[in-house]
Amino acid sequence: MTDDSKVDNSNAIDKKNETCIKLSMKLAPYVKKHGFQTLRMDEIAKIMDISRATLYKYFSTKEEVMEFVVNNLIEFINDLAMDSLDTDQLYGTRFQQLFEKSVLLAVYVTDILLKEFEHIYPEKYDRLRTALQLREQQLLDFYKEGVQKGVFNEINAKLLILQDEMLRSMLDAKYLMLNHLTIYQVLYDYYQLKKVQLFKPEKIQSVDDALMIPRIEYLTQKISKELY
Repeated sequence: MTDDSKVDNSNAIDKKNETCIKLSMKLAPYVKKHGFQTLRMDEIAKIMDISRATLYKYFSTKEEVMEFVVNNLIEFINDLAMDSLDTDQLYGTRFQQLFEKSVLLAVYVTDILLKEFEHIYPEKYDRLRTALQLREQQLLDFYKEGVQKGVFNEINAKLLILQDEMLRSMLDAKYLMLNHLTIYQVLYDYYQLKKVQLFKPEKIQSVDDALMIPRIEYLTQKISKELY
């Protein structure tokens, strides 16, 4: 095989992989709400808005589709972990960034998805858990650092992280309707709760709420598209 042929083949593989990623991302909203197990290939094609023949052009089996879905989720989680700690930033700014990422994580990694993977696809569940544990450790390190610097209250950081799991329940269309809440209200009130819990009274002024309002508005719009 000539060098030009190798380059062309590599480009074709890269292009196919890129298309597979884009198609599998179309499936993510459905999977996080309903799970993956019961889906048939013709249903997957319909959700991806392609023909069954086109689907098989890119994915030989349902297992291959799921592999891309899982890889996308792991990459998403790893991206949240990698850029969440910048020691040159103020604690208030870093807290706000981490809050935003926690909301996104609660929206995209749902209980339905985790439970299905845990019971039916344990290997893929282990990969997801590893990525989630990495991010959790970075959060713990951030909280520990803030306590040591005298910025944060000395509270159980594990409980702070556990609180974030409640977001999955709160950001539910039925829950919001029954409790006469808006997405914006839930996010803003939860942000204030986390801030007051975490920062010492004399340090709380380091958090500029004006910077967070546009982020909460953005998150509200994003979550609204997912819920309704």
